[in-house]
Amino acid sequence: MHLFLVLALAAQMPALTPRDSAFHALNRLAYGARPGEVDSVARFGVMKWIERQLDADHVSDSHLAQREREFKILSYDRGDLAGRYRDATRERQRLQREAAATGDSTRIRDAHPMQEFRELGGELQQLAIVRAALSERQLHEIMVDFWTNHFNVFVGKGADRFLLPSYIEETIRPRALGRFDELLIATAESPAMMFYLDNAQSVAPGSTPPRPLRSLFARRRFGMNEMPEDRRRRPTGINENYARELLELHTLGVDGGYTQQDIIEVARIFTGWSIEPPDRGAGFVFRDWAHDRGTKRVFGLTFDDDGKDEGIRLLKFLANQHATMHHVSAKLCARFVADEPPDGCIDAAVAAWQKTHGDIRAVLRAIFTSPDFWTPQATRSKVKTPLEFVVSALRATAIEPDDTPRFAQLVARLGEPLYQQPAPTGYAETEAHWVNSGALLARMNAAMAIAKDCSSIPAIEDHAQLVETIDRQLLAGSMSAHTKSVILEQLADVTDPMQARALAVGLALGGPDFQKQ
Repeated sequence: MHLFLVLALAAQMPALTPRDSAFHALNRLAYGARPGEVDSVARFGVMKWIERQLDADHVSDSHLAQREREFKILSYDRGDLAGRYRDATRERQRLQREAAATGDSTRIRDAHPMQEFRELGGELQQLAIVRAALSERQLHEIMVDFWTNHFNVFVGKGADRFLLPSYIEETIRPRALGRFDELLIATAESPAMMFYLDNAQSVAPGSTPPRPLRSLFARRRFGMNEMPEDRRRRPTGINENYARELLELHTLGVDGGYTQQDIIEVARIFTGWSIEPPDRGAGFVFRDWAHDRGTKRVFGLTFDDDGKDEGIRLLKFLANQHATMHHVSAKLCARFVADEPPDGCIDAAVAAWQKTHGDIRAVLRAIFTSPDFWTPQATRSKVKTPLEFVVSALRATAIEPDDTPRFAQLVARLGEPLYQQPAPTGYAETEAHWVNSGALLARMNAAMAIAKDCSSIPAIEDHAQLVETIDRQLLAGSMSAHTKSVILEQLADVTDPMQARALAVGLALGGPDFQKQ
């Protein structure tokens, strides 16, 4: 929908002021506003700012690039991490054998062979916080989080401890604002996804590897919930896990009209899609000998022994099915507009998808220029997830996160440990999942902890003036009269300006107004 039509429709309803519009856009397309950013975006022009975020490749992000260099996990490629993980696993196994032989388990407790990977996992989580808080390409970071949940991979499953970093860096991040079919294919070929959903162990029944590979395949293979070096029997049949989640979650949706037989046929198509062993780089590999060469019929298509091309053809087909367009568009509208997304928003997104064959920027532009996005009812109607809450609090208070895992741990304590959702669904987007009395108390405690580091707000002796300053900086002037009165009541007996600031900022961040976006 063109901007002129949006403006014409908007004229028929109570209009948001330029500041209201800027605040709304910063809450949805970004992780909240930094001090003074609402006014600067309003002056620059909200729609111009949105277009700038959609074309983020041309937005300078030099400060973030400098901060990223602090994270050593980015200096390792997948092969490096695979080798380090293999060595750590072997050392742990050696210590376990010694402990079993001697009855002395103190050495394995003292050695901590997997400590490096626990630290690298914490680094990966904190890196996500730093990027979300500091990046000038805010919409890109929002979309990285969206696709990471849509194509969820659980870091706690075996080899995904070392496969996930390359999944984030090489699969998700470069394609977050690209074309959906290219992103879908990249996730399908990702070793992290192949391992997580067990497709690496899916082979045509009765298939046998060539003789030179048999001993290697018996010793070093992926697919189980353990390292490839574990001596386990060779896979002997089809695994349906990836096929099922591809249809139910990644593309068509649970109501997409497919059958159990369709899942079986799709699983047959993806036999042979696997992973190289760690000493060969742990990359994607298509094993022709493991592929089901029989004819497959699914969704009106016929596949006749075309090897890997069968999977690519199917993925491109699924990416442009109406059920896929509707399913993913509805999730995007739920993320950006409302937990129960309006039909008009979804229809606009689907139309843009059809017109551009899945250009993610075009789909997002249709959502952001939809009248549904700009209604007063849509503003402040969504509850922040733990990640959104913590990062928006850091941005609002101008606290720059360090390279320790403390803020990632704070997000985890609020119920959203990054990359640690075991279910393929990823983390929920809706208020119902995140709001209960225990969660709100935990958020208040987190807000108080964050407030201790806030120095961007002056320590003002006049409590009323202090609250007004906090309202302008943290909430762009949208703090309710009730919240103001509660904070002033709590400040009544506080005489130290520093203590008053920390308490008032904490109550503002933990209060109901800041929880909404």
